[in-house]
Amino acid sequence: MPKIGIIGGTGIYNPDTFETESTVCPDTPYGKPSDDIMIGRINGVEVAFLFRHGRDHRFPPSGVPYMANMHALRELGCEYVISACAVGSLREEMAPGDLVIADQFMDFTKGRDYTYFDDRAVHIAIPDPFCPFLNDVFAETAEEMGIRYHNGGTYVCIEGPRFSTRAESRMFRILGGDIIGMTAVPECQLARELGMCYCSLATVTDYDAWKDETVDIDMVVRTMAECLGKVLALLEGGLPRMDSRASGCGCSEAARAAGALGRE
Repeated sequence: MPKIGIIGGTGIYNPDTFETESTVCPDTPYGKPSDDIMIGRINGVEVAFLFRHGRDHRFPPSGVPYMANMHALRELGCEYVISACAVGSLREEMAPGDLVIADQFMDFTKGRDYTYFDDRAVHIAIPDPFCPFLNDVFAETAEEMGIRYHNGGTYVCIEGPRFSTRAESRMFRILGGDIIGMTAVPECQLARELGMCYCSLATVTDYDAWKDETVDIDMVVRTMAECLGKVLALLEGGLPRMDSRASGCGCSEAARAAGALGRE
């Protein structure tokens, strides 16, 4: 059973580096995940890979079956979840092509399913929503590999699928946001409810709308494609370092303290 789940897009799944051993599409109490889950190895480390939006990109950000995705990975035995995603930058110093390892988020989504507990109040402590152990693993790996990165950053999550207006982008900067995307919520908090460690490896593709340029999907896809090699290299280098459960990170302990793991 793989301990590591990776959620990403078609570029992150690289058949040259991912040795597929089996494919599953489990049923969950929340329906099917967004696509088949491929179990295999990256640099000798067993992982479960899932296309967040589906292999054919059929799920918009607000339509991703987040609850089914995270539940399926947990049932497969995953203790860690690594999210590879594209984001806009709200800071000059976080330039297109840079990697940002997020450590906080602000939620501006509107109509998603945010919790597995709809029959009782389960209050998860989530002051540090991204796993500090995983963040350190990939920051150290990026440092050693000479990849330009930022260890820490506040991820502003919006509903999408549209991009920000200039007024919204300026507001998010004033509020303290560093990067902006559409998928970290509710993935991150669902992972915490399930006692899994969660890390976001965010590639900056643009400067959102606060600068003079206009963001479009072609810009995002083009920049992400140019940066894929770095993300793949980071995964190959970082995954072997995750050979034991994070000690003292608090991710699973927070879920247990709130009673979220009582149904296991």
